Amino acid sequence: MAPSKPDRVLDELYESVANIFEQAQASLANHKKNSVALYKILVQAAEVTQPSSSSKNGSGVKLVGEKAFQDVIVDMLSRVLVVKKGPANADRIVKYVGGFVKFMNEKVIEAKSKTASSSSISAAKPEDEDDEDTPTSRFVSHLLNWLLQGFAAKNKVVRYRCIQIVSEMISHLGEIDEDTYTELRDALMDRLNDKETIIRAHAVIALSKLIGSEDPDEADQGEETILQTLLEAISTDPAAEVRRAALLNVPLTKATVDGILSRTRDVDPVTRKLVYAGVLQNKLAHPRHLTIAQRETVVKDGLGDREPAVRVAAGKLVASWFDAVVAEVQQGEEDTMTWEADDGGVMKGLVHFLGLFDVVGPGEAVAVDAVLSIFTTRPDMPDAFVFSEGYWKALSPESAVLARIFVEHCVSIKNETRLESASLPVVTAFAFIVQEAYNSLLAVLEETETAKLLRAGLEEQEGEEDEEMEEELTKREIIMGELLKMVLKLDYGDEIGRRKVFSVVKDMLAHPQLPPGLIERCLDVLKEIMPSERDLIRVIVEIVVELREGEEDAENADEPPIDDNQSDVSQATIRSERARRPKDRQDLSPEERVQADLTDIRCLMLCIAMLERVNGTFEDNSTLEGILGDLIIPSVKRKELAMREKALVSLGLCCLIAKNMALSSFQLFLSQAQHAPGELKVQVLRVIMDLLIMYDQEFFGRSEDTATRILDFLLQVLEAEETPAAQAVLVTGLCKLLLAGMITEPRVLTCLALMYISPTTVDNQELRQCLSYFFPVYSYSSPANQDRMQSIFIPTFDHAVRMYEDLDDDQEMIPPYQFGLLMVDWTNPQKAAEIAVELSQTQQPHVNLAVEILVALYDSDRTVDEQKALCQLLGQLHIEHGLNERSIHKLNIMFSHHEDQCPFENSAIDKIFDRFKNRFSSIFVKELKSIDPKQYIDDEFRDIYQRIGVDVPGEGDDGNIRRRSRGKRRAKDDDDDDEEEEEEEEEDGENEEGGEENEVNEAQATEDEQKSEAENETEQEVDDDESRPTSPSPSAKRRRQPATRRSSRKPTATTSKSRKQEESESQGSDEENIPPVTVTPKKKGVKRVHTPGSGKLNSPANRKRTRLKAPLEPVPKEATPTNTDTESPPTPTKPSRQTRARKGKALAIQQPPASDSDDDAEEVASELASQWSTPEANNAKPSSDDFGGYSDD
Repeated sequence: MAPSKPDRVLDELYESVANIFEQAQASLANHKKNSVALYKILVQAAEVTQPSSSSKNGSGVKLVGEKAFQDVIVDMLSRVLVVKKGPANADRIVKYVGGFVKFMNEKVIEAKSKTASSSSISAAKPEDEDDEDTPTSRFVSHLLNWLLQGFAAKNKVVRYRCIQIVSEMISHLGEIDEDTYTELRDALMDRLNDKETIIRAHAVIALSKLIGSEDPDEADQGEETILQTLLEAISTDPAAEVRRAALLNVPLTKATVDGILSRTRDVDPVTRKLVYAGVLQNKLAHPRHLTIAQRETVVKDGLGDREPAVRVAAGKLVASWFDAVVAEVQQGEEDTMTWEADDGGVMKGLVHFLGLFDVVGPGEAVAVDAVLSIFTTRPDMPDAFVFSEGYWKALSPESAVLARIFVEHCVSIKNETRLESASLPVVTAFAFIVQEAYNSLLAVLEETETAKLLRAGLEEQEGEEDEEMEEELTKREIIMGELLKMVLKLDYGDEIGRRKVFSVVKDMLAHPQLPPGLIERCLDVLKEIMPSERDLIRVIVEIVVELREGEEDAENADEPPIDDNQSDVSQATIRSERARRPKDRQDLSPEERVQADLTDIRCLMLCIAMLERVNGTFEDNSTLEGILGDLIIPSVKRKELAMREKALVSLGLCCLIAKNMALSSFQLFLSQAQHAPGELKVQVLRVIMDLLIMYDQEFFGRSEDTATRILDFLLQVLEAEETPAAQAVLVTGLCKLLLAGMITEPRVLTCLALMYISPTTVDNQELRQCLSYFFPVYSYSSPANQDRMQSIFIPTFDHAVRMYEDLDDDQEMIPPYQFGLLMVDWTNPQKAAEIAVELSQTQQPHVNLAVEILVALYDSDRTVDEQKALCQLLGQLHIEHGLNERSIHKLNIMFSHHEDQCPFENSAIDKIFDRFKNRFSSIFVKELKSIDPKQYIDDEFRDIYQRIGVDVPGEGDDGNIRRRSRGKRRAKDDDDDDEEEEEEEEEDGENEEGGEENEVNEAQATEDEQKSEAENETEQEVDDDESRPTSPSPSAKRRRQPATRRSSRKPTATTSKSRKQEESESQGSDEENIPPVTVTPKKKGVKRVHTPGSGKLNSPANRKRTRLKAPLEPVPKEATPTNTDTESPPTPTKPSRQTRARKGKALAIQQPPASDSDDDAEEVASELASQWSTPEANNAKPSSDDFGGYSDD
């Protein structure tokens, strides 16, 4: 008897489904056909039912066929779950399951639509649709619940395949109950924290498809929504693949645009490219959907990216924005321009395109880059440019910027023909265009002043009208500035046009109300058209004199004009005489004083702009002496910060072209750097660093004492400074000095390294970015620099450990181990410049670094974390074949005695240490057998033996290991060290065999040695007490001072002292021009800083502990000890200074006592008066060495 149809369906179910899956895994092309076939099997299986006796009325039905179908599908999919990522067959099955679920739901929707077309059925059973339970919904629910169980599987492959299948089918689940939805959402949220990257990526994809079904208002209080979770994954997930998955699947809305645009600064270049090519290119309908700031961010980050692929993607995006704007222009939208151009709408489109950016504000540079990008992607576009007369008569900021970009682009590619064909005006005609724009600017200025006078006292009407007038004035200023930039690129072969441009620009500079932003542009034009720097300076001096004369012009009208044939000195004398004629400041009314101050500030701005463009020396331009004596020096004495700031900058620029002036004025800038507030200090520090770089030989190359004092001062200011801008200026200057080889002090490197990781500089991005560039470049440039970096490792590492331990709850800092990894990378000899590879045999930074780390591991007082970090760093060192036997023997000494001297108490650390030790032994097994320790006994190896507390082979009496002192590191007093030495010497004396006479001789020798050491230490203690800061030294519990090291200091100090004396005696008269660097004693309540000469560097983390209410009294190394409470500045020790002063030459500017900020100007006035008002100075012949010999009268 043949089986019935239902039985035949169940019997053939497994084989039928297996055949369908077999075909589906072979190709994607048959998925549609196999989905139809599998759905038919599901329908047939759903018809197989059995009566159920478990129901109350006995009329229940058991879905036997559906249950069998579900079991077969689960069995088929279970074979896929264990397949790792990669095989295409498994991926095709996953796609087939998603497609099958989509096909089933489409069939259900189609059936519902057919049912809804029958009005009788839909009207008779309106309530059954909500509770309709179909085979499709039951199958999907069963499959989904089974897959959710795999989310928590231990096997990562099972978790991956389960979430992959769910992400494929989640968009086509149809209607599911609330409990299933909640369970699915929670499971996917948990998988965002999975340790596997691919699982988190598919979890992001699946969650992104649930965003539209979630109502943020229904979320519990404090619970993150799916959108918030995905935005967090975009910016915080450590895997770039997960971030990219979130970028592609998160919708671009107002709520998500900021998070998406933040990925333009992602560390992964593929992710950055995806923002432009995959997200903004496809999801952004029009650029105006973004704000101006967002558009500028996109263009700035994209076109300025260091990866060429990202720049190309950003350029394509900018070009698409231009196409969208051109389409609007062609449709006649927003076209308010009165001029016409026969270029197919290209120029108008570009003008409107520039309107996407804030060309009136800081967005001008971004707009220029955007247009140049379009010129690059479409090189034929500039050929369509034709400038009509109406274009120049109706200039707007955007059209002026476009014209300037076109001119500069043609000049940069040397396409002069393109400029001629664009109908650009000639020089004379362009001068009249500039004149007309300048007249419009003056008209707006007059209207603004008149409106302010008419509305005086009417506060209600001031707001909007003032903003409109200021905006119009800004637009006119932008137009004027763009025209001046274009003037620079014109051909001045036409003498008439050149004279016309000169006349217009000179009149602009002479106008007292010219906006300050146009001063530099005008100076650039004058420098371009003037035949020499001397003529440029003469013109600016004349303008300054005219501005300062003011109302006295009428009185001077009857005087004869200055003859151009006169020398520059005589012209300067006449102008200075005129400039002195106005009434004394005390005779002026308050309004006149304000106006005079504004005029002086404008004149100082002119001087700054002029001096920045002067390349000759001060002596070659004697006309500057009149400006220096009449304007700059008196302004330095003023109390107004704005005026004093510009005066000091002007004086600094003068010093850059006058060496003697720089040497004699250096102390003045140092005093201002200590007491000046805010922005003034930043400017003064810039001047100081410029002078040090300009005259490095004078400040650092001739006197070691002067160089030491300057560095002490700079480190003091850096340690005490809390202003981010000032910190950045100092750090940048020190980095330049180190990179140029002008200074080589390791303590400067230590200070910079601590500033780099200090929690106090986390928000100072300028400083961090500078140091991020500096350390790799400095270290890799030469092996000598790597040796210096290696020499500071242990003290810097100890400071980093202490800083990390003292962190506050709201502070962030990298762990010391990560900092150690940075130091290991910077000292890697394999990364040094190729030109220095030949020196690697004599300079091996990683070998020396290994020695220093091993010596540090001999200190038993180090914590377990420190020992673990140091042992882990040993494994990162590059120590391979090719080392010389001397280096191998050094390391072998450290390894062989460590177990006896200082064994590790932690077994895990011991294993890490043994791993590196065994690797070393296996690499150099042959060399270790051939090395004779007695052949390597010199001062270097004796020092190593002493540092680890082991007798030198062949020199010890018993050959035994000596007992090592284990006091606390970094905090042992000299008395304690002496006591330990005495104890060790007594123990050694007791162990020796000999007669009574030998013991007496030995005791006498020991006593003499102790006396000499005590005298030496007494001098050192007195010197250290004077220069040591009152703040506590860093982490006194960790200093390790082996007693055996003390005896080696004595000859070093003597040698250093004699060498300094010889150097001081051999210096020539050039040193007389270098002023002594003195430091002002601080008043009570003033922040303490690092004291020069103390030898101890305070880390940035110790600032809170260094703010003590005690005076700071740094003393030069050659000075005699004085009381630390004195308030008088130290006296220079060079007698040549006094001789120099009697001659009226470069005087040493002495530092005045510390005072309140309100008295700073008086201090400066007294200093300058003492220098330029002495009888010797007044009788001396004027020269540039003493600022032209001008007095304070």
